[in-house]
Amino acid sequence: MAVKIGVYVCHCGTNIASKVDCPEVARFAAGLPGVVVGRDYKFMCSDPGQDMIIKDIQELGLNRVVVSSCSPRLHEKTFQKACLRAGLNPFLFQMTCIREHCSWVTADPAEATRKAKHLVAAAVNRVQRHAKLYARQEHVHPDVLVVGGGIAGIQAALDVAKSGHRVHLVEKAPSIGGHMAQFDKTFPTLDCAACISTPKMVAVAQEPNINLMTYAEVQEVKGFVGNYEITVRQHPRYIDATKCTGCGLCLEKCPTKVPSEFEEGLGMRKAIYRYSPQSVPATPVIDADHCRFLNGKKCQVCAKFCPSEAIDFSQKPQDVVLEVGSIVLATGYDAFDPAGLEQYGYGRLDNVYTALQFERLNNAVGPTGGKIQLKDGSAPQSVGIVHCVGSRDTHYHEYCSRVCCMYALKYAHLIKDKVGHDVAISNFYIDLRCFGKGYEEFSRRVQEEGVTFIRGRPAEITDEAQSPAEDGKLVVVCEDTLLGRNLRVPVDMVILCTAMEAGRDAPELARLFGISQGQDGFFLEEHPKLGPVTTATDGVFLGGCCQGPKDIPDAVSHASGAAAQALALATRGEVAISPTTSWIDPDICIGCQVCIGLCAYSAITFDARRGVSVVNEALCKGCGSCAGYCPSGAAQIKHFNQQQVFAELEGILEPAAPPPPAEEEALAAEKGAS
Repeated sequence: MAVKIGVYVCHCGTNIASKVDCPEVARFAAGLPGVVVGRDYKFMCSDPGQDMIIKDIQELGLNRVVVSSCSPRLHEKTFQKACLRAGLNPFLFQMTCIREHCSWVTADPAEATRKAKHLVAAAVNRVQRHAKLYARQEHVHPDVLVVGGGIAGIQAALDVAKSGHRVHLVEKAPSIGGHMAQFDKTFPTLDCAACISTPKMVAVAQEPNINLMTYAEVQEVKGFVGNYEITVRQHPRYIDATKCTGCGLCLEKCPTKVPSEFEEGLGMRKAIYRYSPQSVPATPVIDADHCRFLNGKKCQVCAKFCPSEAIDFSQKPQDVVLEVGSIVLATGYDAFDPAGLEQYGYGRLDNVYTALQFERLNNAVGPTGGKIQLKDGSAPQSVGIVHCVGSRDTHYHEYCSRVCCMYALKYAHLIKDKVGHDVAISNFYIDLRCFGKGYEEFSRRVQEEGVTFIRGRPAEITDEAQSPAEDGKLVVVCEDTLLGRNLRVPVDMVILCTAMEAGRDAPELARLFGISQGQDGFFLEEHPKLGPVTTATDGVFLGGCCQGPKDIPDAVSHASGAAAQALALATRGEVAISPTTSWIDPDICIGCQVCIGLCAYSAITFDARRGVSVVNEALCKGCGSCAGYCPSGAAQIKHFNQQQVFAELEGILEPAAPPPPAEEEALAAEKGAS
């Protein structure tokens, strides 16, 4: 059957048309071999644009379609669905990007137009080698996995559970709650963080549709969208939760003390401990790294005094296999460690605290009982609050963490309220970003309370005095960019407003779940505007700060969006699996088995009888690792086979249009000179 191709060039408003001569590109495309019609339109993704394609397929008998517009990540599925509505197999379609690849990156309109012609020619060349492919329908398991038990994970789990679907909530810490459990007050309303989060934590524990797995980690992910098999390692608590009454006698009697992670190192905990005062579940856990008995020494004091005989040192790690249809990642963030910023003296100078440490100082159940005090126990009479520590910094993180300005303002208010209104508080800022509901009003309120704002990032925090007023003080050395002069501000306490950063285990989680990270380290969403909770891996969704810095309302909203996506998949009950998977030609395969070790999804096995490798299409995600390495060329990717890729390359290399005479002469002169 003769190939009949339709080429459609989008103006994308002025995104493309401002640099690329779209009518000229369409005229050029109409003259390419196999092309029946070439058209340009203002917005090809609009209803009229799609109707134009559908009408041409039906009336002109097109059996191939090329759309030259924006990124395929944005609208490839849109145009594939349009082809399908017209009765054309969606894989007989090819999309080429002339927005990001031409108009947005090329200054000269003539160059941009020429490049667009090359890309269109490549797409036309490629689409002629396309073959019909068919997605297969698979059943979707109704259960959902939520990884991470912070406020985002809690919200996602509760939203899914309310629909009647079963949720497996996996949290690596001994308790759910995340960072929000460490907070005292939340801006701008100054609500008690525990009053907001604890009822939700309890609701998770009491919800019959939620299988709560704390002190557990995901070890392995197998399967595909709708049918994932998850292996979760349950670490031993060394306490029988069915016997433990929560009396706390074991915590009192344990002789071993270590710094508390929950208290950010400001307080101590025992080797047997509850993660936080509001722990859910309330069952304690024995820290195997610090327990004397588990490290070969004599002790077992906890077992001797436990009235319910709940201590069980024989417990071992257990691997639990879960079957789920979709996954919500809500693994949160880590706080930036300012120890590397030696000029700020954190870890070296007394009374220099991070934001989370101040949260614990101010908390009623914190190490000081909520008393804001210096290391010597006295109340501070002057405090410096340094904004943007680790964020908006080309040496660390260029992005804005979005919450630092507001929690800095919150700290200023809390110090004034708790210690006294005569405390001198200085905020050292770059600029204030108070973007949320009620945030600007809160900022104005703090300013009216007499807090000083100094526009300038501090260069140094030192304890070296240069005047009697600085004796025994910390001195913040900075430039006030509004006044245009250098300042030395003596204070009793310094609070570093540390950045949010991607979790330290984010690279391992990205590998485990088959998703990507952005340059900032956070998990990469499918599209920053239209797909903020979806990922490039079908069935895996993002909730909360694992996708980027957020305040609590945004994290909760984002998590609810992820839950809605997971529920949409579970409720539909069926999912179409992309046919763009790997296949291995048994006539060419030499049986070297290199591809088996390369496959990240364990989708390739060896058929010993035939002596060839075989792909399990249900597990394959079409990443192309096997095809790129196969020494015999037996491994290929459907829709990205060698014929199609080389045809596209040949189309790019063919001259799309002769260069202007002046440019031709310049090129000849340059060639002669070389």
